[in-house]
Amino acid sequence: MARRSTASVFARAYERNLKALTKITLSNSKRVAGQVQRAAAKRMKPPPGKGDWLSGMAMGAGGARGYHLFRPADLNLQPGEKLPLMVMLHGCGQTGRDFASSTRMNALAVRQRFLVLYPEQDRLAHPQGCWNWYERRSGKADAEAATLMAAVDQACMLYPVDRDRVALAGLSAGASMAALLATRYPNRFRAVVMHSGVAPGAAKSSATALGAMRGQNVPPMPVTAVGKAMGAAAVFATLPPMLVLHGDADAVVAPSNAASSAAVWATAMGARPGLSRDTQRGKRRAMRVTDFKRKGRTVVMLCEIAGLGHSWSGGAARLMFSDPSGPDATRMTWAFASAQFKHAAKATKD
Repeated sequence: MARRSTASVFARAYERNLKALTKITLSNSKRVAGQVQRAAAKRMKPPPGKGDWLSGMAMGAGGARGYHLFRPADLNLQPGEKLPLMVMLHGCGQTGRDFASSTRMNALAVRQRFLVLYPEQDRLAHPQGCWNWYERRSGKADAEAATLMAAVDQACMLYPVDRDRVALAGLSAGASMAALLATRYPNRFRAVVMHSGVAPGAAKSSATALGAMRGQNVPPMPVTAVGKAMGAAAVFATLPPMLVLHGDADAVVAPSNAASSAAVWATAMGARPGLSRDTQRGKRRAMRVTDFKRKGRTVVMLCEIAGLGHSWSGGAARLMFSDPSGPDATRMTWAFASAQFKHAAKATKD
């Protein structure tokens, strides 16, 4: 009897522990499920901006890539009216929604009446969500660029886009991919903006990408060498003007990449640097600006921002890769792009 009594005590204790463990497991499962649902809901929620957050999918040589297009509300388009398009390429660890929230480009699009396209890197293509800008040797980078171009083409077909007023901007890996896109399809973009990116032509594989991020492997300056590094389009067709933004405290992509990017692009465009000037607006971080001109026109602008890390300058607070204390990179991006739109329109009339 004593043995059965002891066994039954253990059995009851085991049952109680099992019930308690089951209760805890179910509670944790519900909590985790709730966290997953909230995270998913957050990803699906449109970023700030009065307008429509429209989803799409493009197919190309690099496979399928999703995208979102922001269309401002109350456009009141005139018959046949077309709008400018700003293509925004996010950085590693970001989504298109993250980039839209950080840059607040949608709010500016509402005020200035333009469309914004946010292509999305697939995590199967890169685990950290980086664009494969450096895989030139394998052909993966060019294939991915072709898919991004397919997304731009699709946006131009589905929405009222003025194909003569398309600009391109990116952060980090997005900046490097933006430069690659502009060299492969130079006649499709009126302006390109590199924020905290690697100098064009500095990497051709994953092995050389790390060195490039440290400021190594920068291609030599002669036009023929630049053309070889960036692609024949860099020499035989007119590249779009470039704005380069970079923080001098960037610990992810060496700040020296900024000057290298500007110099490489300016060399390919036949532009020469002028005197640098220091500017500061209010309490925002100061920056040094250098214009590279060709026939009196600024075709490359280099902005080196004091104390800025690897972040979008002037971006929304409390977001990754976003620093509200810097100069407003979003405003500068649009100002640079719109200036190129106006120049192109004037040249067409003349």
